[in-house]
Amino acid sequence: MRYFIRLAYDGAPYHGWQVQPHDASVQEAIERAMAIVLRAPVSVTGAGRTDTGVNAAMMIAHFDCEQPIAHCDRLAHSLNGLLGRSIAIYKIFPVASDAHARFDATSRTYKYFLHTSKSPFLTQYSWECHHQLDFELMNEAASHLLHYRDFTSFSKLHTDVKTNNCLVTHAQWTPLGDADDGRWVFTITADRFLRNMVRAIVGTLVDVGLHKLGVDDFDRIIEMKDRCVAGQSMPGNALFLWHITYPYPIE
Repeated sequence: MRYFIRLAYDGAPYHGWQVQPHDASVQEAIERAMAIVLRAPVSVTGAGRTDTGVNAAMMIAHFDCEQPIAHCDRLAHSLNGLLGRSIAIYKIFPVASDAHARFDATSRTYKYFLHTSKSPFLTQYSWECHHQLDFELMNEAASHLLHYRDFTSFSKLHTDVKTNNCLVTHAQWTPLGDADDGRWVFTITADRFLRNMVRAIVGTLVDVGLHKLGVDDFDRIIEMKDRCVAGQSMPGNALFLWHITYPYPIE
């Protein structure tokens, strides 16, 4: 039997989703808890691999179990009791035996949060910017992401992926609440993402917003296919995996 898990996590205590040889990961924490509850080793496959410190408001994962689980809600409750405050299991439900949390996903949406006014309550999950940003120009540059496929310039170097092509279908900065409040969010949706891609895009767009780069410069950076010419990688604490879609309904 195959089951999907819908969960969320605060990435701060972890070195990303994927199991690491010597560091804590979200995947490892869930597999350890499931082994305790189900009394057998369990391999969990996630829809993506978030980096160190990156959060997930929605993550989908799957696992296989030899025997049907009679009470999925009870299993979720037991796991939540073992996982502590940083990981929340929202739902566990059966799916088709060939359903795949990663390969079946048709799109993923990330959000990056930013605030321009000092706040003691936002810094845990939002990047504080001390400069005036031109969000209109940043949105003009962001819209050009939809015209490209190869995002090598925004990918972490020396990864094991076979292609750096992604189909971006949405990329936009919007104010949160009143525009004068100083809180903004960058939302980007694509069929897939490269390692460090969103944080590198945001860092380069910030350079556009500071008028260090123009929109034409932004285009040239993409076309050069060179990570060294793009902007800095932004802090991971302000980044959230926000939503994942599948070609079939999920609970």
